[in-house]
Amino acid sequence: MKLFLKVQIPLLLFYAVQMLLVPLLYWLTGEGRPFSIMLYGAAISGSVLAVYLAFRYLSHRRLYAKLSEPEAYIDSAFEPLGDAPLPEAFEKLLESYGRRYRDRLGEEASRVDSQITFMNRWVHQMKTPLSIIQLTAEEMDDAAADSIREEVDRLRKGLEMVLYTSRLDRFEDDFSIVPVSLRKAVSETVAENRRLFIRRGVQAEIRVAEELQVYTDAKWLRFMLTQILTNAVNYSGGSGKTVTAAAFQRGREAILEIRDEGIGIAPEDLKRVFNPYFTGERGREYRESTGMGLYLVREICKRLGHRVELSSQPGEGTTIRLIFDSGIL
Repeated sequence: MKLFLKVQIPLLLFYAVQMLLVPLLYWLTGEGRPFSIMLYGAAISGSVLAVYLAFRYLSHRRLYAKLSEPEAYIDSAFEPLGDAPLPEAFEKLLESYGRRYRDRLGEEASRVDSQITFMNRWVHQMKTPLSIIQLTAEEMDDAAADSIREEVDRLRKGLEMVLYTSRLDRFEDDFSIVPVSLRKAVSETVAENRRLFIRRGVQAEIRVAEELQVYTDAKWLRFMLTQILTNAVNYSGGSGKTVTAAAFQRGREAILEIRDEGIGIAPEDLKRVFNPYFTGERGREYRESTGMGLYLVREICKRLGHRVELSSQPGEGTTIRLIFDSGIL
């Protein structure tokens, strides 16, 4: 209603000026019309104007309602606005913009799909030469072979991160919720990263019951565990430390807790560790972080219906908890 009245302000001002000019004209011409007649004429004219404004408002009320509160009508933006010429023209304008917007969304989605497909194929192609380099390094005994194997591991993890990051956009087509043994998932992930543990002189301790299972996607869980364990080892701050994976039940929740004895995270960085590309003070110091690992863990947890929590004390270590809601068998 307010917008409608604002739009009519020029009309009302011109109407008021006209009502003042009429008696002025009678006075200048000396006709001497009675004041009551002029008031009567103004009342009839005002009544006609009021009827016009009421008709105008009733025929345009849906248009003015949407223009006044666009967010409130976002889900019904393309519903008919009425039969009056202005609402019909506005409706056609919205439809035209809507078609153009949908076309652009389709083009953008197609472009993103092409990039994801290319990226996936490129990553898989890169895995072949990496495997050959790794097999070659396995046959070598000198110190250079260790360095080559370490770099190959880093390249492989980098490629895996690229691959899984691109898959996030198609997550709904790329997961399968099944019962998964937490101990088996943790043990296999530790085994896959055993060279990293050995190189850094860090021990792995697993305190997860054999029978504990949760509903999740095994592939995405393994990827999350790789990110968490890699961070735990990289930021252990020296040899002789232990990374502990323990699981326990709390009501209908199963909680997997991975704790390291490393350098910890600065308090001012704790709120930002799950932001993409955030490396923090420790990451910049050790140059081991891409800033994507914990971000991906949080995003995957959201999509799988899990939760992730982190606590840390500088100099004492970091603990990450994966919480599986209603997933206990």
